[in-house]
Amino acid sequence: MDSRSVSNFELKAINAWDKRNFTRGVKSLFLEYCSNSTVHGIKYFGCKRRTLFEKIWWIATFLLSVYGCGRLIQNIYRKWEQTPVIVSFAEKSTPVWQIPFPAVTICPETKARSEYLNFTQVYFQMNDTYREEMANETYDRFRAVAQACDAHILRGVSLNQTTDPNCVDLLRNVSMPLETALFFCKWRNDAGLCSEFFTETITEEGICFTFNSQSAGEMLRLDELHSDYEYISEKRQSPLWSLEKGYAENTDLDTYPVRVLGAGARAGLYVLLNLYERDTDFICRGPVQGFKILLHTSSEYPQVSKQYYRVPLHQEVIISVKPQMITTSDGLRYYTPERRQCFFNHERHLKYFKVYTQQNCELECTTNYTLHRCGCVKFSMPRDDRTEVCGASKIDCYNDAEDELLEEDVKFIVDKSRDYRAKCNCLPACTSVQYDAEISQADLDWKSLFAAYRQSLGEQDGAQFARLTIYFKEAQFITSKRSELYGVTDFLANCGGLLGLFMGVSLLSLAELIYFCSIRPFTILRAYRAKRRESNVFFDQPPPIIEKPKDF
Repeated sequence: MDSRSVSNFELKAINAWDKRNFTRGVKSLFLEYCSNSTVHGIKYFGCKRRTLFEKIWWIATFLLSVYGCGRLIQNIYRKWEQTPVIVSFAEKSTPVWQIPFPAVTICPETKARSEYLNFTQVYFQMNDTYREEMANETYDRFRAVAQACDAHILRGVSLNQTTDPNCVDLLRNVSMPLETALFFCKWRNDAGLCSEFFTETITEEGICFTFNSQSAGEMLRLDELHSDYEYISEKRQSPLWSLEKGYAENTDLDTYPVRVLGAGARAGLYVLLNLYERDTDFICRGPVQGFKILLHTSSEYPQVSKQYYRVPLHQEVIISVKPQMITTSDGLRYYTPERRQCFFNHERHLKYFKVYTQQNCELECTTNYTLHRCGCVKFSMPRDDRTEVCGASKIDCYNDAEDELLEEDVKFIVDKSRDYRAKCNCLPACTSVQYDAEISQADLDWKSLFAAYRQSLGEQDGAQFARLTIYFKEAQFITSKRSELYGVTDFLANCGGLLGLFMGVSLLSLAELIYFCSIRPFTILRAYRAKRRESNVFFDQPPPIIEKPKDF
């Protein structure tokens, strides 16, 4: 090998390896790297023209740069790891016809018709210990209705009933029928019987009536539930709509769940509500009589007591709805649910629900905790065939269980392993719709209207009407969207910017370091072995034969 064909550094490195001094070989390789490196400041480490003080100063400056860069990269990584998602407004507004009209659940405050159960009368009989004079059927109805009344009214009263498998049947027998409570309905300015729009639903408020809800087969896992009674009596199917994907492209206007084309009262829901004065009971539900109204998505099981609007008797209530919708970009599908802080429907399996929403998950969580705490569940909670329905003696137990579950987030804020609610893992759904409302209210003087038309009340004597109107306030709304705050590309770009700012490092600088740690030593070693072979060939050759000159 010709030494003139190699560089000065390579020749020194080969000579260092040739003398079988490993330390000198590494030092020679390091000096070559320092002289050729593109990383700022490295070239001063091995420069022979620099004094020892200068080299120490450059080394200290380089280490401070590495430390500062490392700390900032650590902060960026923490932000990328902990808050990779940002919720921002979508680029375009969404028309209201792309989402369903809200499902509306209406619950009368009157829980029993007086012809079947006079709750106030039986209540005072119970307090005066007249139980022996009460028929068993009346006593059973009273205990069933008591589970839909205010919890505090029966404290201290011995009801002797830990389970009640007939609770829902008894409530259905005595409750207000749909045709009586919902007197007249109009949808998108087309009048019709309320039974064409509303169906019965079992809630914690008793027997309620729901408009625009999904069927039980689409919302619930019927194979996991008991067969004693139906929670949702809606039978209409919604094959062209889902919460995550919305309406299919080929969906007609007249589809289910129903939707509207625009805003305003003419495109909304109108309901004339009615309760008879003879059925009014102030012991069961207190001084405010009328109806509770809940607006929710079609795929969400109604929990009326958590958030409701009130429609008092002899009042008109107008609810203008403003939807709040949150979607999630496809780029977040590859994130874990914990990082994006939401579940897609296929990621979180619920035992009793086919559709995942945060409210459905929390209802199932409350059901499981109530069963653990009381050994039974409330009549409105989903359950299987092996689970008992709590009786009237367990009213305080299941109400306390629900309160305790809410307290656990605060009680076990440090030790989450003991937090039952945290174990339920009820993150929001990645696609969710919430219906906010603005309410206006006025007196409904319907008796003066009858008098003006010179109409007698007739069969409606004792009726107490209220009127409810629900519609979208605006024809379009702004959707919120979860998207990446820091993706992998953003993280690498930020890291590259910091490395370039502090040390002038790029990907080629890293490739250069790998080159001098792997490929370069191998190349020098090959050159060293080639030089050794040339030396061996030179010494193994026989000495040249020198012929003596002949004498002339």
